[in-house]
Amino acid sequence: MPQKIFFANNLKFLRERKRMTQETLADRLNISRKKLDSLEAGRVKSFKQEDLLNFSDFFKISVDSLLRIDLRRLPELKLREVEAGSDVYLTGGQLRVLATTVSPDNKEQVEMVTVKAKAGYTEGYGDPDFIAQLPVFHMPQLPKDRKFRMFPVSGDSMLPVPEGAYVIVEYLQDLTSVKDGTPCVVITKNDGIVFKILDNRLKENGTFLLTSLNPTYKPYEIPGTEVLELWKYHSYWTDGKLEPQSDLQQLSKAVNEMREDLKTIRISS
Repeated sequence: MPQKIFFANNLKFLRERKRMTQETLADRLNISRKKLDSLEAGRVKSFKQEDLLNFSDFFKISVDSLLRIDLRRLPELKLREVEAGSDVYLTGGQLRVLATTVSPDNKEQVEMVTVKAKAGYTEGYGDPDFIAQLPVFHMPQLPKDRKFRMFPVSGDSMLPVPEGAYVIVEYLQDLTSVKDGTPCVVITKNDGIVFKILDNRLKENGTFLLTSLNPTYKPYEIPGTEVLELWKYHSYWTDGKLEPQSDLQQLSKAVNEMREDLKTIRISS
């Protein structure tokens, strides 16, 4: 299956983002307006290396990103990072693009992964069309420079967060930066979506240790390569409630109490 190329759409998008006419940009790059119009319209299928490098230098975006990433679908925060010279989506030669949605005025939205959508999330998490079908909310109380999503909680493994609640979580781009004891929603290849306390063992043996707040559930390890997405806990909401029921500090307190209980059990045994 041929690789989809987004250069034409990206070129027009970036030009309009800078509020430049075709004449102005063509003059800046020392090319004809007719040639620029053909490039933006997708009528040119074989790009000259010099042209690609000129556009890359002018917009300060890598050639790989200009060709392979649909920049129109990136949230404003991530787009600014790319424009600032940080191609955070290119790590080890692999693209890591978060499918997301924005409001008509280009503000980040919080997508709700419903119970029904949860079953198909591990297949559709990278599909913009799948994400676009999710219910969305605008939550002005959340930090504007971060990406948030909502996932349903099933079972009692993470009490005091009750079954049926929705956890509001923050997207983590860098898996290696996760600190021990961080509550996270983990999107995995084989186990689906799980909400656990994470201990980062990537440097030691390439795994994460997943622990439940409910001590009746045993901790277990998963390879870091099994993780598709990682979302850090912020708070949770329940039906009929308009206020978050537990912030990160409160849940962290529960995590610390659980750890102390486990230490006591080990000593007494």
